[in-house]
Amino acid sequence: MAAEIKKLSSDKFEFVNINERLTDKKFDDKPIGYFKDAWIRFRKNKASVVAMIIILIICLFSIVAPLFTSHANNFMDAFYAKKSPRITWLRPYGIADGGSNRDFSEVGLAFAQGIGVAALDWEGKGGISIKEGMESEYQPIIAIKNSFVKIDATKKEKTYYTARIDDYLNVGFMYKSIKQSELASIQAFEEEYGIHILYPLIEDNEWNNGDDSDANNWFKMKKNAPVTVNENGKAKTIEYSEDMILEENYMRDADGNPVYWVYTGGGTHETAQLKIRVLYYNWYRYQNGGIEPNYAFGTDSQGYDLMLRLAGGLRLSLLLAVSVSVINFIIGAVYGAIEGYYGGAVDLVMERITDILGGIPFIVIATLFQIHLSAKLGAIPCLIFAYILNGWIGIAYRVRTQFYRFKHQEFVLAAKTLGAKDNRLIWKHVFPNSLGTIVTSAALIIPGVIFNESMLSYLGIVKLGSASSTSLGTLLADASSIWTNYPHLMLLPAIFISLLEISFNLFGNGLRDAFNPSLRNVED
Repeated sequence: MAAEIKKLSSDKFEFVNINERLTDKKFDDKPIGYFKDAWIRFRKNKASVVAMIIILIICLFSIVAPLFTSHANNFMDAFYAKKSPRITWLRPYGIADGGSNRDFSEVGLAFAQGIGVAALDWEGKGGISIKEGMESEYQPIIAIKNSFVKIDATKKEKTYYTARIDDYLNVGFMYKSIKQSELASIQAFEEEYGIHILYPLIEDNEWNNGDDSDANNWFKMKKNAPVTVNENGKAKTIEYSEDMILEENYMRDADGNPVYWVYTGGGTHETAQLKIRVLYYNWYRYQNGGIEPNYAFGTDSQGYDLMLRLAGGLRLSLLLAVSVSVINFIIGAVYGAIEGYYGGAVDLVMERITDILGGIPFIVIATLFQIHLSAKLGAIPCLIFAYILNGWIGIAYRVRTQFYRFKHQEFVLAAKTLGAKDNRLIWKHVFPNSLGTIVTSAALIIPGVIFNESMLSYLGIVKLGSASSTSLGTLLADASSIWTNYPHLMLLPAIFISLLEISFNLFGNGLRDAFNPSLRNVED
């Protein structure tokens, strides 16, 4: 007699640890979708996740940076060129103070400190000491760090000082030519903001150091040194000290009052030209609606806001790279799919075409396009055409290889037996298995495009610099001859390029693993 079969209830069983995790999943668990599974695997690659975050931060910076500055993209101030980062509210903390460390002779230090003294003396009365001038908000010398003695060319010992100087305030005073009608506007601005723009003009005489164009030579000098002049007209060099008082050399009228403007030409009240002497820091504020010069990343070699130039260069590089990557992805995927699926004579002919195109160096293509087509089409369209001409070949080769690998697999043959057409077989059955390799290739095109664009701009083959936009390579090229004195001009673009190159490579590696079908639903 057959043994009686007993059925056991499911509550007699309990789940055990699976991979050191207690699970209560049911055996009829729903399958995970392809892209959800890829995202789960991608998250496990910490380096790729960090790289993705860095890429997103850089993209966000390129978009929102213009919102945090008061300057337009094409705003340039040549007198504030090559300056270091300056943020007004951080200056009291010694951060982004717009300064640099320099060594000064006693005369050089007196000249720099004299700007702060003259800024206080807007009435032209004189009698202000160096020590008092150090308290001025327009004093360029931020701090005197130390003094030292060294022997000069005449074998005499001289005292020198190491000081930190605000390069923006160090511009000091400047002569300007304005229409007489603008004078009232300047005076109204002074009254509204409680600052001084107009300062006494300097007398052109024997005490102006032989240079009547330098508006900072406001005190009496002889042989490039500050002097005091006695009643007999004899000059005596002033020895440097905190209590020294520089003797003013202002232009005065018949009544002894300081002169703030002189007529230089023109026939009417509206057209008459006046020569004035202004404190440039406040003149900048007058020209920009009262805003002080704030440059979070400093200024470039021409006087543009470096943060805006970097953001613009990043936008250009990223948009160019992504556009090229998408176009090459589409062309390469279609071309490689046709090659790999049909094979035979079709593959042979198409491979010869790629061999011809692939044998032309990219730099030659880019150079020829820029020489012969950039004048008609523009630099950027020519650069895109150069990338597209043979940039898709690598993707086409990988797609072709993957199609040769998968087109004879059982699942493809089964679909073909069931009547699936070529179009369905290519895009539904074979192509998804190639997606991981293709996506990785497309992602890795982006850092290659950024690097090549920067290289071509740096070498001057492609001209992408203009008043409204620039590229990272152009910024590097502009800084190449002056970076030893202004390292931030070279350092900041180089950091952004390096971050993009490393991050996109790590990101591409993460995509490769995430879209690899052989790893699907495999626990680490």
